[in-house]
Amino acid sequence: MKSTTCFIVSMMAAVSFCQSQNFLVPGELSLDKTLVKNSRHEMSYFTVNGNSTTEIGSFITNIAVDNKTFSVYTSLQFLNSPDLWIDTSISDVNTLKPLYRSSVNKDNQYAIHYAKEISGYYFNRQTKKSNRIQEPVREAFFDNYAYPYLLGSLPLNAGYKKDLIVYDYKPGNNTNIKKARIEEVKNNIYTSNLTGEHKVWQVTVFEEASNDQYEYYIDKDSRRIWKITILAKGNKLLLIDKEQDYNPFTTTFDKEATLQLTKAGSSVITGQAFARDNQNEGLLKGMAILNINKKQFAKTGTTIILIPYTSFYKEWIQLNEASRKKGRSIPLPKEAAACIKVTTVYDNEGHFEFVNLMPGDYLLYTEFGYEHSSIHTEVVGYTDTYINGMFQGSTANTNTYSTNTNAGAVVKKIVTIKKEGDKVFAKLKKTL
Repeated sequence: MKSTTCFIVSMMAAVSFCQSQNFLVPGELSLDKTLVKNSRHEMSYFTVNGNSTTEIGSFITNIAVDNKTFSVYTSLQFLNSPDLWIDTSISDVNTLKPLYRSSVNKDNQYAIHYAKEISGYYFNRQTKKSNRIQEPVREAFFDNYAYPYLLGSLPLNAGYKKDLIVYDYKPGNNTNIKKARIEEVKNNIYTSNLTGEHKVWQVTVFEEASNDQYEYYIDKDSRRIWKITILAKGNKLLLIDKEQDYNPFTTTFDKEATLQLTKAGSSVITGQAFARDNQNEGLLKGMAILNINKKQFAKTGTTIILIPYTSFYKEWIQLNEASRKKGRSIPLPKEAAACIKVTTVYDNEGHFEFVNLMPGDYLLYTEFGYEHSSIHTEVVGYTDTYINGMFQGSTANTNTYSTNTNAGAVVKKIVTIKKEGDKVFAKLKKTL
């Protein structure tokens, strides 16, 4: 009987131990500083409806790691709105026990200090009511806002499952201790428009506090979060890393010197944008003859772009030409985009003008629509010729007709200003 009792007690202890291993609390998770580093990432924030996405804001995350603390600072800015949501979470870098949490948005604000007890305040900006926060600490937990940025420190592998004990304050809760359940981890690929394919862990987490489900796409090597999908109260939300730290350029960009090229000179580029349609056949096929094929001018208001053709922009163009073969494009940094000049066609004959330019090379670019005319010849039959009953050959019977279709012209041209004060005329011509 005694041995049976001992066996049952041993089994219960073993089960209890196994169950405890399904939970993660501070002290059991060590922060791998080689994987979680100081960083700043900005993500585009979308709502998803079927196959369509609508951008609604921008989500910026700053991670700061030092010898004492692991800190997460975020801001959510909605488009076409002054509303800004700011959140802060600070934890002990060694134990990952939370130290401080605050949040400020248009609806409410609160601040929490974690020590031997939980203390702070919660203020509802709509009702103007405030609550004092004071709770005893009875068990170890993570801050609910910090744990997503700790997922990359876990020994992730296919089939990995754990529950994280987290604290998430909500007014009126009987308890603010909840679970964030890692329900599934599996292999996947995240494809970036800029940097191509990345091997990732797709980590699915269910939050008890909100009843929302999150999917984190975490890079296997860098532990960077590339994408987050959220299923919240029947709505689907999506966050995508903008990769603003991406820099494939080897050429250094000098904004001040580039702006001088487009603003500090006395030279002028004038020009005319037009298409000359080719509808000739026979000997004239492939040739656009003056007074036979009339010019079709770019309409008033057509955009003309001037790019200082420096080594930096040349590299950008080369990178894009190579990248397009892979179905991607290389965005121009904001400071470089700010140095590009734009004007418009100002009359019915496709004329445009750029002023205040310094000597140098410039790339002119435009796109516009026009009417394309073409002549087609179609064989509709044959006539056979016989002499004295003997077949001599066949003659094709043809119909010739013309068609008009809408077409688009894309024109690029490099223009050089040799010396200060020069006036250069450029024809942006497209011939088909």
